[in-house]
Amino acid sequence: MIRLATVSPCYNEEEVLRHSVERLTALFERMMSEGLISKDSMMVFVNDGSRDRTWEIIKELHKENQYVRGINLAHNAGHQNAILAGMMTAREWADAVVTLDADLQDDIECIPQMVRHFEEGNDIVYGVKVSREADPFMKKFTAQAFYRLQNQMGVESVYNHADFRLMSRRALDMLSEYKEHNLYLRGLIPQIGLPHTTVNDVISERYAGSSKYTFGKMMGLALNGITAFSVKPLYVIFNIGLLFLIIAFIIGLYVAYSLIVGTAVQGWASLILSIWLVGGFVLTSLGVIGTYIGKIYTEVKQRPLYHIQEILD
Repeated sequence: MIRLATVSPCYNEEEVLRHSVERLTALFERMMSEGLISKDSMMVFVNDGSRDRTWEIIKELHKENQYVRGINLAHNAGHQNAILAGMMTAREWADAVVTLDADLQDDIECIPQMVRHFEEGNDIVYGVKVSREADPFMKKFTAQAFYRLQNQMGVESVYNHADFRLMSRRALDMLSEYKEHNLYLRGLIPQIGLPHTTVNDVISERYAGSSKYTFGKMMGLALNGITAFSVKPLYVIFNIGLLFLIIAFIIGLYVAYSLIVGTAVQGWASLILSIWLVGGFVLTSLGVIGTYIGKIYTEVKQRPLYHIQEILD
């Protein structure tokens, strides 16, 4: 039997915590009766700077429930950093760690399958979303578009996988060697290269409240995922620049020909269009290059990703 830990980042999740703990407790006890996990397994909740009663509820549940442990971050470090803080702490307590969101929209019935795959020798087991009927249309559309864009940009990732996964202690030890500040776990973990497999994850609706992962945060994560693992945007800019030079050369030949044959007509439309087109491309190029320079600036400072204020163990 393995000692299992689940890790769930929490940001303003007071409405769902007690219900989630009840469901996980029932699952833990069933898995223990089946001999899949040991009785000292645990569920770890990471409070990521919540502004509601999330941390107070975690402390209450820690006193009431023998399986509940808590990590309180000193400030809001972000979803990816909160997951990392939970994993790096829980790897000292458990043989394997399963990460999942506190609202339990992921199918927790996949966890027994993950444990079995772990016992078969897989260090990483990814939960792959086979149904997203519970997600709003815009979230489904943008997520699938992003996965396709990732692949085109050369980012190695598991299609339709978010952050629902099992990792062995060995895999977590290897992950701890990556010191990146622009953290994108979905692209980082596949680079570890240990034996892995997948399970089918059917997303369900939230029990209560609404998702705290806003569209802006999703866009930020998408941008981070592409720029942290691919330099293709820079090559795209270079190729477009070459195309502009070719177009400018052709226009120059046309202008010279018009002057020679006397058909040149003065006008402002083509001039204005060219200015806006080239100006827009230059500004966009500067923005992309600036994004990469900004990430270099963040990385070289090597500031801590998070600070842990308190641990309930």
